Amino acid sequence: MKINQNQMNRIIEMAKNYGANRLILFGSYLTNPDKARDLDLACDGIKGWKIYEFGGCLENELRIQIDVVPLTPKNHFTRLIEQRGKVLI
Repeated sequence: MKINQNQMNRIIEMAKNYGANRLILFGSYLTNPDKARDLDLACDGIKGWKIYEFGGCLENELRIQIDVVPLTPKNHFTRLIEQRGKVLI
């Protein structure tokens, strides 16, 4: 699965519209985009259930499978994402 720059720009734009102040790309797409089956995103700033609405809207618009996780509360997993992921916002 490849994501073009227009799609990535749209992801960032939609994240900002939902209130994200941090967005990090992580997971298999970073290491092997050709074999990745989904896009993993972590974010801060999107409140409550809106984070899942955001993920659903991305999937509907871009027609790719998206997994979105919150960066708070902090835990071992979120720290790994922050260390190894690619910051988009």
